[in-house]
Amino acid sequence: MYRIDLNGASAIVTGGASGIGEACARQLAALGARVVVADLQEDKGQALASELGGLFVKCDVSSEEDGAAAVAAASEMGPLRALVNSAGIGWAGRTVDRNNDPMPQNQFDFVIKVNLLGSFNMLRQSAAAMAKTDALDDDGQRGAIVNMASVAAFDGQIGQAAYSASKGGVVGMTLPIARDLAAVGIRVNTIAPGLIDTPIYGTGEASDQFKAHLGQSVLFPKRLGAADELASMVMELITNPYMNGEVIRVDGGIRMPPK
Repeated sequence: MYRIDLNGASAIVTGGASGIGEACARQLAALGARVVVADLQEDKGQALASELGGLFVKCDVSSEEDGAAAVAAASEMGPLRALVNSAGIGWAGRTVDRNNDPMPQNQFDFVIKVNLLGSFNMLRQSAAAMAKTDALDDDGQRGAIVNMASVAAFDGQIGQAAYSASKGGVVGMTLPIARDLAAVGIRVNTIAPGLIDTPIYGTGEASDQFKAHLGQSVLFPKRLGAADELASMVMELITNPYMNGEVIRVDGGIRMPPK
């Protein structure tokens, strides 16, 4: 089966210093890509980029200048062929709290700024660089973009209004952007992860017990997903030339309850 060849190409992974992003960066490097780890975590990001033979760029995804720096760094290492939009923040707060006070508007705005506007900022700048590269095949393939949404885009829980709205926006822009970029041979897909075991849950016995409890709500297998399992689906979406315009839940069949 024909696969997109990433040897000699460059790739950008936002939020690449840890968790899902780190797993994606490692798997991209294993496929021969030179990876830009775009993150705010300098120590972890630098160490990973050095290990993988890539570059670290300190990057606030919502910053036009930081996004441009990441794209420029990638383009210097080789033609940019892949972007994984993995950076994001989680924040919980009710629309009206127990004191009947409204959610501060700036908190809602910040989640949207990072998760939705930041994803689009990195996507538009990366796509422009990909569009300038030579086509890889007779179909005119030039690159692939994978966005990270969440099952919260569909099953948002109590307190997740801002987070769900941000991830729902990522889901909603997937198909129109795939249609926009078809003219230049760039595919766009989105993954909606379920409960994935990342550093956000902490470490230690209490953390392990909490994760085991969470895992019982997953249909099958009854555990949190591994970052590598999610990254494997990202690689499929990047290298399978016929995957385009789709949103895929990777969640063990979970459907989130209200709380």
